[in-house]
Amino acid sequence: MKKNKGKSGDADEKEFVFEFRAGKHNCVLKVPLKFPVHENVSDLHGRLMLLHKIPCYIENELKTSLSNFIESETILDYDREAELALQKLTTGDVDVNQLTNAWTRSYMETTLEHARPEEPSWDEDFADVYHELIHSPASETLLNLEHNYFVSISELISERDMEIKKLLERQAAEMKKVMHELGNTLCDQDVNTVAAQHFKARQVLESKWTSELKQVTCIQKQEYQEWVVKLHQDLQKSNNSSKINEEIKVQPSQLSEPTDSGSRMFEEQPQLEESFTIHLGAQLKTMHNLRLVRADVLNFCKHRRHGSGGEKLRRLQTALSLYSSSLCGLVLLVDNRVTSYSGIKRDFAIVAKECTDFHFPCLEEQLEEVQQVVLYARAQRSSKQKEQPGQEIPKNGGDEKNKNVERNPSNILPGEFYISRHSNLSEVHAVFHLCVDDNVRLGNITARDPAIMGLRNILKVCCTHDITTITIPLLLVHDMSDEMTIPWCLKRAELVFKCVKGFMMEMASWDGGISRTVQFLVPQTISEEMFYQLSTLLPQIFRVSSTLTLTSNTDG
Repeated sequence: MKKNKGKSGDADEKEFVFEFRAGKHNCVLKVPLKFPVHENVSDLHGRLMLLHKIPCYIENELKTSLSNFIESETILDYDREAELALQKLTTGDVDVNQLTNAWTRSYMETTLEHARPEEPSWDEDFADVYHELIHSPASETLLNLEHNYFVSISELISERDMEIKKLLERQAAEMKKVMHELGNTLCDQDVNTVAAQHFKARQVLESKWTSELKQVTCIQKQEYQEWVVKLHQDLQKSNNSSKINEEIKVQPSQLSEPTDSGSRMFEEQPQLEESFTIHLGAQLKTMHNLRLVRADVLNFCKHRRHGSGGEKLRRLQTALSLYSSSLCGLVLLVDNRVTSYSGIKRDFAIVAKECTDFHFPCLEEQLEEVQQVVLYARAQRSSKQKEQPGQEIPKNGGDEKNKNVERNPSNILPGEFYISRHSNLSEVHAVFHLCVDDNVRLGNITARDPAIMGLRNILKVCCTHDITTITIPLLLVHDMSDEMTIPWCLKRAELVFKCVKGFMMEMASWDGGISRTVQFLVPQTISEEMFYQLSTLLPQIFRVSSTLTLTSNTDG
């Protein structure tokens, strides 16, 4: 056996010698191996059998000999390294204190019972305290306090809307007078000057109210968290919660519907709903609940100012499951900009601001963090593409998408989504902001469309993050338009139904088969006829469970 240093100087080369008899011939197999051996022994053994055409009856003997050789030589190398380390220790080449500190640090990092306890986090402590209180008799007190804060913010927003409305009316009257004098005593420059003054005055007013609302929200959040912690401490000391529920009550004036809800409130329209129960799975079937709902997507987010029984029940249900393994999610279809300034994103931001979030950062802060993550991800992807210049450009419009990203790296691509967390929405804890483009309004999208693949990834996140109820826009739009005919709706619904069914069957392999509720949402403006056609299509695709009645014929 010979021993040589490898070219790198870090590996030893040793020769494996194996003698065997093939018929009348004595054969010797010699194979140089570099230690430490990082290859799989079974793979190495298979290559040797194939390369040297070794008879099959030698297979087991060769494998045993090869395994023993690698194991024994590896142990010898470990012993040799240990002897050298001990020699350095005895000769003083290694600092004993430094070595001891390194061992201690490694042991503490890998052994939990000897590790330092983590410093308590305020967010985690507050979450534990809130979870305990909301499942106690003090839950009504918490909900009443939250509702009082909500009414306070709502009144402030109503006051803001009224002041902005009066300013716009006054500016419209002024502009009407200016336009009337245009060409007589005033010129175009005078009109531009007045318009600029109006714009600046509106900006100042909106900035003033934004600052005031932000300040009030911060004060409410701090007061609420301190009050919750104090209430928990008092309950632990007294062990008597009979007086707690008397501390905060909803004022009678808050139970009535506001007369002027303003442009920010949404009209209540009749909601249609159909529910189904299905069983999915190849061998072990899991029961799921499906709902087809006709409603405005933001109805799942906004609170009602009047304290009706249904509203209070929704608040309680959302609060009880806030820190649980049964969270509720909602898919919101947005454009490629991570902002809240236009369209459905603006409407959602208005709803999110109507009630203070006492547990998570406000929506603007979450979006700023998402924007930073997007920029970082784009930079990482760009650097990898530069390192691999020979990589093929993806087809099917991939080149155009890459150009769009290079033009504005802060935007996201169709099919990508970001998540915002909320404790201040009516029936939702997590909102999936799924980016879609104008292609979803066409009738020829396929199961490989980015929007469909985005739904698949969203359902996968639901499995890994305990979201057991998810609301999905069935037609992949929030509003109906002229091109969305009955055939268009049926074709789109069939595609989404079939894809979601396939994704739900995949979910069994992702989470082991957990019962979930999937709500398919259609726009509020869809006709009742169309709704009931979709409700007939759903059980046909999912094969809804039905009761089978057996009768026996006793005659004869």
